[in-house]
Amino acid sequence: MSALGAGFRLVRAGWVLVREGVVVAIPGDQLSGLPKFGWRVARLLTKRRALRHGRTDRLAQAVARLGPSYVKLGQFLATRPDVVGNDIAVDLAMLQDKMQTFPKEAAVAEIEASLGRPIDDLYVNFGEAVAAASIAQVHVAEAAYAGLARQVAVKVIRPGVRRRFQHDLESYFLAARLQEKYVPSTRRLRPVQVTETLAQTTKVEMDLRLEGAALSEIGENTRDDPGFRVPSVDWERTGRDVLTMEWIDGIKMNDVAALAAAGHDLKAIAANLIQSFLRHTLRDGFFHADMHPGNMFVEADGTIVAVDLGIAGRLGKKERRFLAEILYGFITRDYMRVAEVHFEAGYVPHKHDVAAFAQAIRAIGEPIHGQPAETISMARLLTLLFEVTEIFDMETRPELVLLQKTMVVVEGVARTLDPAFNMWKTAEPVVGGWIRGNLGPRAVLTDMRDGVGALVSLARQAPDLAQRTERLSREIDTMAERGLRFDEATARAIGKAEARYSRSGRVALWAIALALIYIAWKLS
Repeated sequence: MSALGAGFRLVRAGWVLVREGVVVAIPGDQLSGLPKFGWRVARLLTKRRALRHGRTDRLAQAVARLGPSYVKLGQFLATRPDVVGNDIAVDLAMLQDKMQTFPKEAAVAEIEASLGRPIDDLYVNFGEAVAAASIAQVHVAEAAYAGLARQVAVKVIRPGVRRRFQHDLESYFLAARLQEKYVPSTRRLRPVQVTETLAQTTKVEMDLRLEGAALSEIGENTRDDPGFRVPSVDWERTGRDVLTMEWIDGIKMNDVAALAAAGHDLKAIAANLIQSFLRHTLRDGFFHADMHPGNMFVEADGTIVAVDLGIAGRLGKKERRFLAEILYGFITRDYMRVAEVHFEAGYVPHKHDVAAFAQAIRAIGEPIHGQPAETISMARLLTLLFEVTEIFDMETRPELVLLQKTMVVVEGVARTLDPAFNMWKTAEPVVGGWIRGNLGPRAVLTDMRDGVGALVSLARQAPDLAQRTERLSREIDTMAERGLRFDEATARAIGKAEARYSRSGRVALWAIALALIYIAWKLS
């Protein structure tokens, strides 16, 4: 029944996308055969008024009808241009996560259930909601600290949102499995794995303690940074379904006119924004991955305060070196080194020729050097690079794709504040400083120290490793003599899983067929 319900929900979502004109917004001239026929049918079924709107408006209208989980799906796919394409990703990134507020009484019930204390013990005053999104809404409140009342922001999970997301995720998984099974050309995009990532991302976002931890970590990382901070977290009043944090008094960064009227230096804010983002990325390996202008405030002294840290990105040391060497290689026009870095990191299979890959990268880098510096986009450079690496079978790196998407947003905000913004000149102090500290002689000493530490750790584990090796050797000898065998429970579980997979696919196809018959009957 779960597969049947997921099938019907999937058909309903498809019907809404067709009626709101989202399907016909896909360029039909690029399709052929059955997809082309489906596109023509979708055009006949699309509402006439929908055809008068742009693709972004159509997406917004469809998402509003489908509900909160589809808002989150759209936002997630906006971070994966490798899956949906750059144009669609840009449209999805423009979706506004704004929903109707739920009653204050329901928010109070959620808070009291999460923290196990009455609302009057927690807050001196608890006000109405000031903003609402797909997963949670924010209330203004006052809490007592050392006998003094201070204004705070209280983020509360939307009631029933976990159950709704779980039902819709079943539909997403069904669509992904059908796509992998019946559309072989899309298997390299790993739709099931992408859906698993979405499920994990939403699971993290729905535990507000984890957002509080992310705010705390970035707060520690940026404690001594000039002109950037995040709100402090009140852990006493924070739980799985509620996050209490410092109230921010400032001007939203999307209100450029108000920033100018308040006397802020817009060029300095743009430079501070880019340098802060690159500092978090390269130095800390942990960055705010949802830095659209509505999530950033500017305080009276020009300090940028970033809020809503539900989505964050991480880069390991390997990925940070990879990014820095690529940027440095493009700056110095050392395309062979850029190509070698991809192979050394294992991102491009060794079956390809390094020189041919360097030639493809040159096709990206040379046009850049003929342009004025203020017109060169670092985000665009990374986008083009990912397009070229796809030709050479570079495996999708979600963390790098998320970085590229965030860089597109951040650089766009900077250029809104300063149309003549010079990305490379602004980035050089941060990127150059990191390269000198991590790719020069100091980096060799750091690597040697890390290597010695790894050897010491390995030596401590030597006895345990020896025992494991001996046990593995005996098991391999036994396997060579008797062959690989599953125990009865494992064989039974494999059989059940295979049967369930085939059965759910058949049930879903029947559900889709029945739904289409019903729709055709209603239209006749």
